Amino acid sequence: MKEQISSFKKYIIIFWAIIASGIIGLVVFFYGISAGWMGYMPTLEELETPPNSYASEVYSEDSVLLRKFFYRNRSNVDYQDISPNTINALIATEDSRFYDHSGIDLIGLFRVVKGVATGNENAGGGSTLSQQLAKMLFPREKFDHKIELVIRKFREWVIAIRLERNFTKEEIIKMYLNKYDFLNLAVGIKSAAHIYFSTTPDKLTIEQSAMLVGMAKNSALYNPLRRPKMVKERRNVVLKQMYKYGYITEGQKKDLQKKDLGLKYQKEDFKVGVGTYFTEYLRTIMQHKKPERKNYASWQDQKFKEDLNEWNNNPLFGWCYKNRKMDGSPYNLYKDGLKIHATLNSKIQMYAENAVKKHLSVNLQPAFFKNLKHYNHPPFSNDLSNDEINGILKMSIKQSERYRVLKNKGKKFDQIMEDFKKPTQMTVFSWRGDIDTIMSPLDSIKYDMSFLRSAMMTYDPRSGHIKAYVGGPNYRHFMYDMVKDGKRQVGSTVKPFLYTLAMQNGLTPCTKALNIEYTFTLPDGSTWTPQNSGSAKYGENVTLKWGLANSVNNISAWIMRQYNPEGMKKVMRKMGITSRIDAVPSMFLGTTEISIYEMVGAFGCFSNKGIFTKPIFVTNIEDKNGNIVADFEPYRDEAISKNTAYLMINLLQGVVNKGTGSRLRWNKEYGRFTAALGGKTGTTQNHSDGWFMGVTPELVTGIWTGAKLRSIHFDNIRMGQGANLALPIYGYFMHQVYDDTSLGYTQDTKFEKPEEFNISLDCDKDSEKAIEQKTNTVIEEESSDFF
Repeated sequence: MKEQISSFKKYIIIFWAIIASGIIGLVVFFYGISAGWMGYMPTLEELETPPNSYASEVYSEDSVLLRKFFYRNRSNVDYQDISPNTINALIATEDSRFYDHSGIDLIGLFRVVKGVATGNENAGGGSTLSQQLAKMLFPREKFDHKIELVIRKFREWVIAIRLERNFTKEEIIKMYLNKYDFLNLAVGIKSAAHIYFSTTPDKLTIEQSAMLVGMAKNSALYNPLRRPKMVKERRNVVLKQMYKYGYITEGQKKDLQKKDLGLKYQKEDFKVGVGTYFTEYLRTIMQHKKPERKNYASWQDQKFKEDLNEWNNNPLFGWCYKNRKMDGSPYNLYKDGLKIHATLNSKIQMYAENAVKKHLSVNLQPAFFKNLKHYNHPPFSNDLSNDEINGILKMSIKQSERYRVLKNKGKKFDQIMEDFKKPTQMTVFSWRGDIDTIMSPLDSIKYDMSFLRSAMMTYDPRSGHIKAYVGGPNYRHFMYDMVKDGKRQVGSTVKPFLYTLAMQNGLTPCTKALNIEYTFTLPDGSTWTPQNSGSAKYGENVTLKWGLANSVNNISAWIMRQYNPEGMKKVMRKMGITSRIDAVPSMFLGTTEISIYEMVGAFGCFSNKGIFTKPIFVTNIEDKNGNIVADFEPYRDEAISKNTAYLMINLLQGVVNKGTGSRLRWNKEYGRFTAALGGKTGTTQNHSDGWFMGVTPELVTGIWTGAKLRSIHFDNIRMGQGANLALPIYGYFMHQVYDDTSLGYTQDTKFEKPEEFNISLDCDKDSEKAIEQKTNTVIEEESSDFF
């Protein structure tokens, strides 16, 4: 008997020893997992700040998302900004006991085990939302055998429990929905709502939420673009789950299950949308490294100087490298989730793009195609020799991607040329939409060159905020930015700087000069006499106001003789022109190449009472947590006096009222303005470039129109002048701006006269004809800038 008792105690001890060993073993096992003995385990800091990559976003001043910069298209959104429909669908489908467990749902596990044992495929999954989040935050490695997979599963349990201890339930839901990849570059609920339904997370409906949550089972399988029928079936399962757990009624379930998916798919493509040139410029300059001369070509000395000046004086230029995060590393535009608040107004930007498109597609391009029929080698003008044309084409070929690829394959130039002459299938641009066609690459280069381009910028000269920025006609096909990167001869739009010099030195719009030819003696002893294209009032004493209104070179030459080229250059520098300026007598013809950006900023001095306010792109930048990490204010400087600015406004109004810009007053299609408008047209030699600068009390706009090359242009001044190439765009644009009352701009706003101003501006009241007498048959041909 004693032996039996002793043997029983022995078994009891062995039993409890085994149990104890098992418990101790489990404790050690989980401790080892937690300590990282069995593979990588995230630290507490990594759990608090998971290694997520968030897209940076650019917003307009009216809170419209313009663009994202990303490696993965993920944007962070707060819990309160997620629709309750989405949260309810997620809980009902993925983890109905989410609020009742602490990371591991034992009841759910037993249900799964039972389902496996009984063959019930509808038993559901055992992973909680916290476990699924752990899997997403710290993805599984590749495993050689099943034991490693089991260990990884236990590691996810530990991570899930840690997540539950360190975050609230709401934070876990937020992290899950921000992390999940909904496919098609839709990472996170914010991107998914935008890409699939063109909405925001807080506005997702029940059926939209159900579709997105349904994708969470396997987004690669449940892809609404490829398998809409399967996705609809899965969405209806989610709706069934929502009804099961009381989130919707049976009637709602039945009605919603009948609906189609209702997709409003928007492909994430930075080459389309509003403000494409603007956002691309932001991307470029924010990531610009400090300029070093060795990184610039030998002929880019001016570009290097300008970039270095920007680096030293523009906080936005190279911002990502100039500023550091808390850990000391530079900002990364593609993963740090920055919110960049731009100055651009989405409505004004849209009106600018509409105006450019309308004038180019409806008016100019059809006329230009007709004009090309008169050329021997279209699109090149007849004044080019065959050698010059071949040289241009050869250079264009060498600048193409096709040439680079073929050259890297070891092909010689003659072989490459043969390739460029072979017809191939391609897609080319047209104003009616892209065309799939067969064309040789060489012909496609000529075809591309035959399209006229326009660019424009509008800004508020008081705040310095750029409101519209159109770098070209179509970013996908014409990616070169003519607002900031491009520079062209400015023609007569440079003359207001010369007149500013005159106004500073005591002359007035009513000062008279003799309208005759004036000759300049040049440093080498030769002489130069600028010419007018017309003979109106030749030999008469005319006012400076008439001279600028009609862009008469004789009057500009007279002013230049009173002062000197260096004086004009100093005025231009003071007003913000940073491009290279050659101080020579002929500079008033506009042979200097200047960007639209510079011209708009300089003309802003006239509207802003003499104050130069450098145009800016961004007001502030937030980090991913909503903290403001940068504020931007424009550089300001008193360039000219208030009185000088007001005198110049009067002169510029004369251009619009009775000069080369008068179409804005009488033209039925894009004119008939009653607003206080000033402006200046400009046309360069061979009418290769057409300009218009427009000023109002609140907005300053610069517009350029021309071809990719100056050797491609209209063959007559009637079509090629700035009043025809560029001015109509301004008319189309400003009509849209004034018609949109929500913007707050009206035609009743007047230029403010300085209090101390006492100069008479009523020069020739009796001789002037009323604007109403003008007819639509009038053609104002500028004194074009030939010399």
